[in-house]
Amino acid sequence: REVFIINPAGNLYYNWLFIITLPVMYNWTMIIARACFEELQHNFIIYWFLLDFTSDLIYVADMFVRTRTGYLEQGLLVKDEKLLRDGYVASFQFRLDVVSMLPTDILYLCFGLDYPEIRINKLLRIGRMMEFFTRTETKTNYPNIFRIANLIMYILIIIHWNACFYFSFSKSIGFGADEWVYPALDDPDEPAFGEAMRKYSFSLYWSTLTLTTIGETPPPALDSEFLFHVIDFLVGVLIFATIVGNIATMISNMNAAQAQFQARIDNIKHYMQARKVSKDLELRVIKWFDYLWNNGKAQDEREVLRYLPDKLKAEIAIQVHMDTLKKVRIFSDCEAGLLIELVLKLRPQVFSPGDYICKKGDIGREMYIIKDGKLAVVADDGVTQFVVLGSGSYFGEISILNIKGSKAGNRRTANIRSIGYSDLFCLSKDDLMESLLEYPDAKAMLEEKGRQILMKDGLLDLDPANIKPEAKELEEKVSKLYSTMELMQIKLKKILGKHKDADKVLKQRIADLERRL
Repeated sequence: REVFIINPAGNLYYNWLFIITLPVMYNWTMIIARACFEELQHNFIIYWFLLDFTSDLIYVADMFVRTRTGYLEQGLLVKDEKLLRDGYVASFQFRLDVVSMLPTDILYLCFGLDYPEIRINKLLRIGRMMEFFTRTETKTNYPNIFRIANLIMYILIIIHWNACFYFSFSKSIGFGADEWVYPALDDPDEPAFGEAMRKYSFSLYWSTLTLTTIGETPPPALDSEFLFHVIDFLVGVLIFATIVGNIATMISNMNAAQAQFQARIDNIKHYMQARKVSKDLELRVIKWFDYLWNNGKAQDEREVLRYLPDKLKAEIAIQVHMDTLKKVRIFSDCEAGLLIELVLKLRPQVFSPGDYICKKGDIGREMYIIKDGKLAVVADDGVTQFVVLGSGSYFGEISILNIKGSKAGNRRTANIRSIGYSDLFCLSKDDLMESLLEYPDAKAMLEEKGRQILMKDGLLDLDPANIKPEAKELEEKVSKLYSTMELMQIKLKKILGKHKDADKVLKQRIADLERRL
């Protein structure tokens, strides 16, 4: 029978973790406060009972959710109801959950309503809260900010608990017994110390001063006070070290990309200074780096994605670059497999104002697709503009196909210059040919499309006499001829060897017949 199973990697499970985190946080903050500050327990007793009951209901529901939460086995989600239930019941977590659900509230009948600490077993569900924070850190786009907020929350909870302990410790010694403990509640000069809010705020203030090792508190008078203070200082030192260490790590992580990028700039600056590069060119290089950083283009896509498996890498590349690649005429009807191969080979390039992408007569080894920016087709003087190319335009696609009969050959036919900063995608000839090796039909189709474009533009020479084979093609044909000749020589040697053996056998038979006659 098919039952409803919760995928631990899904949003439903994550949302449930948020729900169960709320009662866990409630119990971790309010049980100790209600136990130490009696007015808090007495003045809102009805609300506490309602919140406790709601918390327990969510705890029970969480145990049911655990019996319906699948897990991966050999890469597949286990959905067998009995396996999930038996696995949960046999786990240590089940024992903790059972202890956390023991009905300790009935002890109110024995001790009265002044002892909410009997619900201390509810704190055992802290694992759920930790799991929620871990998953949130993974999901959020701002992990460093979340880590800082999470650290602050833990510190506040520790300070809160220490404040409650301080107030209870002062109560056991006697309020106002010395300067170290909480002041007397019935002091006519300071009546505010008898109010519930002042009790908590003063205790919280004392706890904060102590745990942050500021130490602006009255000195202890009793041995027990000295011991309590020493323990607080030790905990405070650990907290302070944790804060400093975590904050330093987080700041380092937040600035890691910038530090790496800055180191790259520094290396190039040192190189240009050592090689006596002109100030004008040095300024252009620095401005180019500034543009990359300010526009979020400083990351190397291949470096960022190199840890991903090829399948995920392809899916990301398809979403980011596929629409751009389909704008190229010769690739518009290609099969999906080839497009995916090509998408993975697109390399982003950024050009500064005035940079030449290519010049007339250059050998065409790449084609370019404009993502952002403006390019101008200019005359040889570099000033006169014939046409301006914008986002989605492309050029150089014919030169990398090596189409026979092309009057331009593989040479560039125009000067193309960047007007401002331009973001282009580059596809090299070698990458295209490597991809086409496994797609011969696509290669033939692309070459045919290229011929049609050249014929339309009048750049295709149809005279067979003028079509000269390429050196690479000639080398391939010569290599094939050599291979064929070697194969024929091997076969001829085998035939001659068999002929000699047959001739030898025939001579022996003739000799045998002559002897018999």
